Amino acid sequence: MIQVHKYDENYMFIEPVIVEEDENGNYVIPENCTDVEPVSFYKAKFDINKKEWYESASQKYIDSLQPPPPEPSEVDVLAEKVANLYYLVAMGG
Repeated sequence: MIQVHKYDENYMFIEPVIVEEDENGNYVIPENCTDVEPVSFYKAKFDINKKEWYESASQKYIDSLQPPPPEPSEVDVLAEKVANLYYLVAMGG
């Protein structure tokens, strides 16, 4: 058995598909599938002419998937307040 990679009518990756040998010991790759394995993409798209996958997601889309930065901890907030107070005292204020 082999694994191939299915794409839709727009050549966007859908899912991996397992192909079994036929009675002659050959593998028949189904329509809309390729044995070219996609690398790690956010939105893999297959270029049928070049026989390769490429990233079709925009940078904006990729950025939208990143988690927001963590909120500062209470210790961080208190440390910043203390630093600000030290600054005020040092400046004579």
